[in-house]
Amino acid sequence: MIVSFAILEGFRNEIRDKIFSFGAHLQISKYDTNNSYEGAPISVNVGISEKDSIPGVKQIQAYARKTAIVKSEDEVLGVVLKGVGKDYDLSSMKHNLDAGQLLSYNDTASSKEVMLSRRVAEKLKLKVGDEAIFYFIQNPPRARKLKVSGIFNTGLEEFDEVFVIGDIKLIRELNNWPDSIAGGMEVMLTDYNKIDQVADEVFEKMNYDLQLEKITDRHAQLFDWLQLLRKNVVIFLVLIVFVATFNMVSTVFIMIIERINMIGVLKAVGATDAQIRKVFYFRGLHLTLRGMLWGNIIGIGFCAIQYYFNLIPLDPENYYMDTVPISWNFGIIVVLNVITLAMTMLAILIPAAMVARIKPVKAIKFD
Repeated sequence: MIVSFAILEGFRNEIRDKIFSFGAHLQISKYDTNNSYEGAPISVNVGISEKDSIPGVKQIQAYARKTAIVKSEDEVLGVVLKGVGKDYDLSSMKHNLDAGQLLSYNDTASSKEVMLSRRVAEKLKLKVGDEAIFYFIQNPPRARKLKVSGIFNTGLEEFDEVFVIGDIKLIRELNNWPDSIAGGMEVMLTDYNKIDQVADEVFEKMNYDLQLEKITDRHAQLFDWLQLLRKNVVIFLVLIVFVATFNMVSTVFIMIIERINMIGVLKAVGATDAQIRKVFYFRGLHLTLRGMLWGNIIGIGFCAIQYYFNLIPLDPENYYMDTVPISWNFGIIVVLNVITLAMTMLAILIPAAMVARIKPVKAIKFD
């Protein structure tokens, strides 16, 4: 149970973090019917700020998008440049870096660095340190020579096939925007589980001509899939608990059958049914606790080995990651132990109740 929960929760958390690395929990943009990647510009003053101290809001950050055609020496590819600023939280992107480093920014001019996905880099035959010409689709068209500072790999096709990360100053220069204009604002939360509650509060305070979109709605299919995985975890754990309790019931039944003669003798000398039941009950408790001790040692030990040494690999094309992920949640481990112990102890009461039906005369003669 510990291993299965750690792996499945680790898988869910890993996928969720990869999604968050490309977009915050909440996204504020211009309210219009334009479904293009770029969208209409908005003011960075959207009616809320970090000073408003909305409970659950960690950070508010600007972004902008610009479609472009990238030309390397041998290849040409269409991409979407996502511009982010110095205050943008790229910490989650560090886990996705395959090579190179995150963007470096200039205090005055726009940065000439970009981060490519592994798929885009392979299609364009680029590596860290190479330069490519970006042709931006506008009137008149403009071109910029940009340098590859890092290569990331999320494993999620809808991100890796499309997006390139660059400096928001570059997009503002191309669009002739002042620093007070952006393509949209992203709101980072301290706790993803409170996204609905915080979204309602942000919606009430932001300007009326803007729209608010939750990441769970923007990538509904991915989050529905992750929710389905969580249901599978619950079903899996219920089945394992059922098997564990069934095994304990059968074990105590066998113990009672093997000791029918002993039960008859004890009853003959005056032992009560309650006293005899306690013998088997505490014997079952001893077996359960010993099994749980070894189970915790093996389960946590296996998880620790995989967590620190990544011994079991995965195919990133199918699993979106290259090793089996492990999620540590010691609260859940405690709950699993408590539930297993409680269910097993309740199950042991069933065979223990059989003692009351054993007659001393028949039990002593039992062979």
